[in-house]
Amino acid sequence: MEKIVSLCKRRGFVYPGSEIYGGLANTYSYGPLGAQLKNNIKHVWWKYFVEDREDMVGLDGGILLSPKVWEASGHIQNFKDPLAECKKCHHRFREDLIEGNPPSHKASAGKCPDCGGALTEPKMFSGLFKTVIGPVEEEGIVTYLRPETAQAIFIDFKNILNSTSKKLPFGVGQIGKAFRNEITTGNFIFRTFEFEQMEIEYFISPDDNWKKIFETWVDYMHGFAEIIGLSRKKLHDVEIPEKERAFYSKRTIDMEYDFPFGQSELWAIAYRTDYDLKRHQEASGENLEYFDEKGKSAKGGSASGGKKFIPHVIEPSFGVDRIILAILSEAYHEEKDEKGETRIVLKIQPNLAPYKIAVCPLLANKEKLVKQAREIYDLLRKKYYCAWDDRGNIGKRYRSQDEIGTPYFITVDFETLDDKAVTVRDRDTMKQDRIKIEGLIDYFSQKLEGIPISSKSLDLV
Repeated sequence: MEKIVSLCKRRGFVYPGSEIYGGLANTYSYGPLGAQLKNNIKHVWWKYFVEDREDMVGLDGGILLSPKVWEASGHIQNFKDPLAECKKCHHRFREDLIEGNPPSHKASAGKCPDCGGALTEPKMFSGLFKTVIGPVEEEGIVTYLRPETAQAIFIDFKNILNSTSKKLPFGVGQIGKAFRNEITTGNFIFRTFEFEQMEIEYFISPDDNWKKIFETWVDYMHGFAEIIGLSRKKLHDVEIPEKERAFYSKRTIDMEYDFPFGQSELWAIAYRTDYDLKRHQEASGENLEYFDEKGKSAKGGSASGGKKFIPHVIEPSFGVDRIILAILSEAYHEEKDEKGETRIVLKIQPNLAPYKIAVCPLLANKEKLVKQAREIYDLLRKKYYCAWDDRGNIGKRYRSQDEIGTPYFITVDFETLDDKAVTVRDRDTMKQDRIKIEGLIDYFSQKLEGIPISSKSLDLV
């Protein structure tokens, strides 16, 4: 884990938050490569879960919602933990941490797990971040930074129906920031105060076979793991017992991943029944029922004259930050190169890699090589996000690009000026192909997009 954290800062994936001011615990910024990786993950997720499915649409709801939303959803009442505070260091802990249930922060009853100081009696603390809308704090509206993205979908359910004419079953996907005043944070970007969610609310009829639909979504989520390069062997479906489920859930599966620090939750899927829409209908007075004109359901049944009902919901949910950590953990390798030296390589899936191709002249002080390399770089970056690399010797360039996960590396050498071909090195195999410049687009279309390639484009070394 320490090696991954070090690489992230050194290579510009993740930086500590507010570092020049001494830092702010459990906050982070995504650097140039991290921002690109994050964007690529969200793009792949959106395509797979929204664009590729006829039964899905998207939404981008607000971070600030009426406080009545959180009252109706039960967050203000239920989003709380009983915490004991240390009288010496003033750190706060949940009761289960004091009892020593988790693997970290074990302590005897009444003693601080961090400094051994005496603890106060447990008091209730909210996990919601409070804020005030208005120029004068005393006169402003008290609301909260959203702790989840889901509620925006529920309160806009009627608008979505009216503007899209979608028929059940259908879902709404959303990507956005959420905020939780977490008591237990740590393990780098695994659990932080500010994080990004990718969630789906999939609306179904109460007459539908929810168990079958639930299992279908479980399988579909497994498919996403394959697309982003996570090993199925490291992903574990953990059935959450009734006593440990959220109050609104009839069934929940946590999809846990083998992180460097141990197995822990990566994704989840829950059957929320009709809890959310029913609560918002009661609290707002708006009719959030769905009218099925033909009375049909996914079972194929029908009723003349149609019927009204409040839809039920199945919710697949994903954390962007945890996915980044899982991908980096899966991709990090230390292995021997062609010279027998140890190299660090991130074997990130090409569709997620920040840079797809790096281009360099063999020598940075040879004008003809630089000019030719620049022409190739300008050609390829019209289609792919490319890196220009002319630092140090060729070996150092290879190591640098391996470490940030760039799948392919192009070298323009003196032979290029005669044969109009370049050397293309594969990150994972370190194999080198000699490719004609005119065939590079075809070559990378096949390598990065799976488009068939013409044999005329290749001239293997």
